[in-house]
Amino acid sequence: MPKLLDRVDTPADLKSFSVSELRDLADEVREELIDVVSETGGHLGSSLGVVELTVALHAVFLAPRDKIIWDVGHQCYPHKMLTGRRGRMRTLRQGRGLSGFTKRDESEYDPFGAAHASTSISAALGFAVGRDFGKPTGDVVAVIGDGAMTGGMAFEAMNHAGQENRRLVVVLNDNEMSIAPPVGAMSNYLSRLSAQSPLYEMDQLARSITKALPDTVRKGAERARRLVTGLTFGGTLFEELGFSYIGPIDGHDMDQLTAALNAAKFRSDGPVLIHASTVKGKGYTPAENSADKYHGVSKFDVASGAQKKAKANAPSYTSVFGETLTKLAAFDPDIVAVTAAMPSGTGVDIMERRFANRVFDVGLAEQHAVTLAAGMAASGLKPFCAIYSTFLQRAYDQIVHDVALQGLPVRFALDRAGLVGADGATHAGAYDISYLGNLPGMVVMAASDEAELAAMTATAAAYDDGPIAFRYPRGTGIGVDIPEAPELLEIGKGRLLQEGGPVAILSLGSALEDCRIAASALKTGGIGATLADARFAKPIDVELVELLAANHEALLIVEHGAEGGFGARVLRHLAEADAMRNGLKVRLMTLPDRFIHQDTPVAMYEDAGLSPSHIETAILQMLGVSELKSRRA
Repeated sequence: MPKLLDRVDTPADLKSFSVSELRDLADEVREELIDVVSETGGHLGSSLGVVELTVALHAVFLAPRDKIIWDVGHQCYPHKMLTGRRGRMRTLRQGRGLSGFTKRDESEYDPFGAAHASTSISAALGFAVGRDFGKPTGDVVAVIGDGAMTGGMAFEAMNHAGQENRRLVVVLNDNEMSIAPPVGAMSNYLSRLSAQSPLYEMDQLARSITKALPDTVRKGAERARRLVTGLTFGGTLFEELGFSYIGPIDGHDMDQLTAALNAAKFRSDGPVLIHASTVKGKGYTPAENSADKYHGVSKFDVASGAQKKAKANAPSYTSVFGETLTKLAAFDPDIVAVTAAMPSGTGVDIMERRFANRVFDVGLAEQHAVTLAAGMAASGLKPFCAIYSTFLQRAYDQIVHDVALQGLPVRFALDRAGLVGADGATHAGAYDISYLGNLPGMVVMAASDEAELAAMTATAAAYDDGPIAFRYPRGTGIGVDIPEAPELLEIGKGRLLQEGGPVAILSLGSALEDCRIAASALKTGGIGATLADARFAKPIDVELVELLAANHEALLIVEHGAEGGFGARVLRHLAEADAMRNGLKVRLMTLPDRFIHQDTPVAMYEDAGLSPSHIETAILQMLGVSELKSRRA
């Protein structure tokens, strides 16, 4: 039997569908989506939760002239299926395949790229301003989750949108679950609204669309108005910000969705917020029953829901941090942890299970997380602020003004440092060495293996002289033993791992294993190499650097970070110390000055020119050697 999906080449094709056909189309999208993600992995639960909403949006609005902007973008898989990318869905999150998020250069139906939270309303208002200045934009819709509504940027945008009073639609996708369950007063407020029935409160908007409502809703509209506006401040929070409020509606009911969206579409002016209650993981029982609603999954078996995760011979870096922090917290009651909606992603859920009152999940609000930690540090506590490297970028002003300027001992645990694989450039921890290292008083460490990470966690706990950060990669460690009592590192001191040969390799953090591989290949070919682990990106170990410079013909510095980081600091010291007067050849290997798109981490580092073979080639070039003896033989 032909599928309705086969009739959809572009969203315009949905205009001829009846509401009944739209419901059936949503069922087909959901079924195919589950099958696709079972092969590719990815953000399943969030996408399943918006299937009906996505279908309704494209049936009511006309993209790409109308702009549909998805906050974060991890729920955009149904949108991609309906916008000409269905045939490429099985390349999702793979090299040269579809991105797991919205991406402007991938499709004209992605008007604004996303992967970080709380940006959609600001961007949508920008498009609305452009439209009102004569740019080719029709209606503008922002779709934002209740988790992203915990980010202050969303409310800054809503406040401005209400002031501007421009025609704009915001759809609040309220599934009471972002990555982890949402936290805080906003979540509780939305839950109270969602519990109220019937479903609509529309103010003057209601009077203009009464005929579009189902009978049961029409009869109850006035009662809903009384329920919602009976709050102490006389209206919903959204109304106080200048939005007309519609909701809560059932985000899986096609009749309600199309009625509400049409009502908002034909409004003549002002911003409208549609509050849609949805179920994350809707329609797939294993996802609905999972604690995280299958937010992010690896490949899985559709029938059972069992995920096909590769067997690991070593623990993940995330779990090593979480376990070490928990052990330290057992002996030090001043240790607390702060995270921004990522307790399991950062490993602090391990500590939370034992010391629930000492772990603080602030929602998707990294700025608040950092200043909260600063206040904790000022009070005498020992806060660990556990945030992915790429997400900590969102709180840079707070790091500068509230932490570094005051010299407060906040401990920053930066997971996902370096290139991270399928999530691509938006999640790459490429810049923290640079953006933290240039702050006065900031100590920056980088773990080369899981034992080093445990040592750096303990070192951070013991350090009270100012802010300190330590970075570590995504995924599993290399299989080294982790001491029961981690070593406390001397601040600013690296380690010499092997000596010999005309070249020295100074590695920072997770680059060390590839440097080992390159050094081993060089040794097999008759070229010895000294290998050192810097440990600290700041302060650098000047004695170690000068020792390497004085005793070798060439010095290669390797780091998994952007230009302007550790290597630049070493090079400056060498120049100031006049340490290159003996003709020392120095080369820096960093991530290139471009974004590296999704692929496997190995392929991404190959693309970046930071694989073991690239390191080996760089050394041969520095020494003026065309090829190794072993290869000539």
